Amino acid sequence: MAMAKRRSRNPSKSAAGSRTGGRKNARQRARETNGSLFDAVEDTLLRGVPLRHAAQEKYLNYSLSVITSRALPDVRDGLKPVQRRILYTMGQQGLNASAKHRKCAKVVGDVMGNFHPHGDSSIYDALVRMAQPFSLRMPLVDGSGNFGSVDGDNAAAMRYTECRMTPIASEVLADLATRTVAFKPNYDGSKEEPVVLPSRIPNLLVNGATGIAVGMATNIPPHNLKEVCAALLKLLENPEIKNYQLVANDAVIGPDFPTGGQVINTKEELREIYATGQGTIKLRGTTVSGGRSSGGKILQVTSIPFGVNKSAMVERISEIVFSGKLPQVIEVRDLSTDEIRVDILLKKDADEDKVLAYLYKHTQLQNNFNVNLTCLEPTENPEVGTPNRMSLKEMLWHFLHFRLDVVTNRLTNELNALEKRIHILNGFALIFDVLDQIIRIIRRSEGKADAASKIMRKFPA
Repeated sequence: MAMAKRRSRNPSKSAAGSRTGGRKNARQRARETNGSLFDAVEDTLLRGVPLRHAAQEKYLNYSLSVITSRALPDVRDGLKPVQRRILYTMGQQGLNASAKHRKCAKVVGDVMGNFHPHGDSSIYDALVRMAQPFSLRMPLVDGSGNFGSVDGDNAAAMRYTECRMTPIASEVLADLATRTVAFKPNYDGSKEEPVVLPSRIPNLLVNGATGIAVGMATNIPPHNLKEVCAALLKLLENPEIKNYQLVANDAVIGPDFPTGGQVINTKEELREIYATGQGTIKLRGTTVSGGRSSGGKILQVTSIPFGVNKSAMVERISEIVFSGKLPQVIEVRDLSTDEIRVDILLKKDADEDKVLAYLYKHTQLQNNFNVNLTCLEPTENPEVGTPNRMSLKEMLWHFLHFRLDVVTNRLTNELNALEKRIHILNGFALIFDVLDQIIRIIRRSEGKADAASKIMRKFPA
């Protein structure tokens, strides 16, 4: 019995010991895993700072990091950090428009290992978006393979797809070799990366941007490159020009979405949006009459609002038709190929205007685009930008001054290189006139350093 009692006590002790050890091991593992968190809390307690104040400080640092280093584009090159690093890496790999396509996994791996220490999925998603002609007005990446569709299909895995830069992307990287922009160390200090790319095109307005930061967001619509350049020329000719004068038939008429569509805002509403940097753009898909068929009339949808999933829109129209809410419509057919075409078969006596009015109200054939012209503007510190909601004129002004700085730096670098070359050529001219004396000095010298010092004393520049 005593032995049995001892045995019965021993398992309980061992179990208790194992539970205690387990708790210790769990705490130890948690401390090892979240060492920085425990260290921060202990440091806060040792400093006597209230936890709520420390949490506010840490969250503020986190929000600033998201705003300046993740979510918002720079007003100068119109790129987020991940997009900039992708293009810079592709430029280093020589993936220009005439190069052979390379696996996206190679590009993503180099970006993640050298410049962007985050998940590979976020890098690949950014690369895919830059290759989609229905997402960017002028794609910066030329993709080979499945890069998704306007129907919401996902891109293929990065081990299957290939990529290279488009010709317009080469203009974004132009003049980078001559150090026309500031550089900063990468995350581990082993390499350097550009703070901003010396873009020759106003990429922020041409391709737009979308991002959600902490406490703020951005949603910039794409525009036509020709219209934006016309507005830049007007601002150059008259720096005192008003915002409303930049929204005109000879400048920026309005947004130009890659999926087409019709902007139904008035010119006064657009001018208010571009002056304040925020507002709502009402966008409709365009339709044309497709003639008649044996069953009735055909109404063709040739473009859809930006950001709308075409497959979901067609499915919604079909639900309305099958439910009998729109008896004038017989059926809907999606006949899209590279171009959008959705045929809506109407009854012979159907009123097209009434059908469209119903579809505009109850489907995504009409949609709103909420404009928010928030981006990072440069500060005295070239490595740090500050978020600001700008007007159209301010965005154009920042781009013009950025281009002035880039061209000035390029010409300054070229001048310095020419001066160094001229200095060397002047030395050659001087030596060739007294070549015999130079040879005698070299032969009588004890080494290269001694010969160089004697020649410079004898023939000062």
